[in-house]
Amino acid sequence: MPWPPKDSTTAWKICHSIVSGVMPLLGKLTIEGRENVPKSGGAVLSCNHPGGVDVVALGYASPRQIYYMAKQELFEFQPWFSALISSVGAFPIRRGENDTAAIEHSLQLVREGKVLGMFPEGTRNKGGPLGRAKSGAVRIAAITGVPLVPSAVIGIPELHKEWKNPLRRTPVTVRFGEPIHFTGDPEDVAAVQHQSVELMYAIARLLPAELRGRYGESGNS
Repeated sequence: MPWPPKDSTTAWKICHSIVSGVMPLLGKLTIEGRENVPKSGGAVLSCNHPGGVDVVALGYASPRQIYYMAKQELFEFQPWFSALISSVGAFPIRRGENDTAAIEHSLQLVREGKVLGMFPEGTRNKGGPLGRAKSGAVRIAAITGVPLVPSAVIGIPELHKEWKNPLRRTPVTVRFGEPIHFTGDPEDVAAVQHQSVELMYAIARLLPAELRGRYGESGNS
């Protein structure tokens, strides 16, 4: 089991330790490519989004603390829950709106040398094939000059179904791919969109063929 990241907050370390105790009872975790996450400096970690505890698995597997955007509704659920997710670095974004405050906070985090976690699909795919790419992750990386780290979490839907079965330790795999560096103009919409598609192909290569969806075509997988 990985140790809590040295650069993480106290709340993150506490949650990391709790997951260390619980994970062996629920599933069999495999982590691949941790060396691909930069040891220091800002980065945008971009992952598929099966939903549920994928953020927990990804955050636990990462050698650095991840700061996540989270939908505004989660911060309106219960005060204690809002305080908990805020303490581990999550911050709200209003989906479907041009939330400039969330974007500016994202830019500030990576400029401060933090790792920002984003899901380019924009919403959960519920364990199905990858959905169409949105450009937010690439745009933030392009503006700040930090690398994009494609990532994948595999096995979450099965974990959701089988976690109560004491005889079944569901396999869960977290993979980190090689960093991608955007070299174009952040204001070039076509370049950003093209890089967003390339990012999704990089994520797809970390997934089983049946989960690659539109990004599993011949010559790109």
